[in-house]
Amino acid sequence: MLLRRFFTQNTFCATPIARERGLSVPRKLHSGCMRVFGIDCGTEWTGYGVVAVEESARESRLRPVCAGAIRLSKKDPLAVRLALVHRQLHALITQHRPDAIVVEEVFHSVNAQSALKLGHVRGVALLAAAEAGLPVFEYAPLKIKSTVVGYGLAKKEQVQFMVARLLDLEHVPEPADAADALAVAICHIHHAQTAAAQGGDSPPRSKPAVRSREVLR
Repeated sequence: MLLRRFFTQNTFCATPIARERGLSVPRKLHSGCMRVFGIDCGTEWTGYGVVAVEESARESRLRPVCAGAIRLSKKDPLAVRLALVHRQLHALITQHRPDAIVVEEVFHSVNAQSALKLGHVRGVALLAAAEAGLPVFEYAPLKIKSTVVGYGLAKKEQVQFMVARLLDLEHVPEPADAADALAVAICHIHHAQTAAAQGGDSPPRSKPAVRSREVLR
């Protein structure tokens, strides 16, 4: 297992996304600071990224808190790999104490076998979020790329470039899974800001799990 981290709190100064997008951020969106934990699930690398929105008297700013990726070995049994993802995400969520967790949805064009394997990883990611008692949101890959890059079919290099630009990073985040996780977090922040600026509701959360007493049919 390899856990790669690329930057930590207070390392970089972030570019204000509200100014970048021409939006104002109402005070009701957050109180002082809001943290969003983005997760990009993968069967070999699962990326994570935490982005904070800090509010001052003059403006709101995006600040990258941390980003990295959890590497999974194909030699390990599936149960061992899933336990590793759950354990690492649980530790990271506990450490960084986000206000919301955002997970990328499965891309519909992947084959059934790949989707099934990816679904296992997504399941433990959602479990870690639910155990923390945090609101969970999900976005489709096309929507994330459209929000961050402006083009739903953007390549990974384009996502990395725009993430580095929006967060005012000196270098693009590596590996691409870490950049994707940061893009997931940025996507949610943008849509939450837009909803708040328009006086609407926050983006829809993930559907709640079925209660244990209900009968699955």
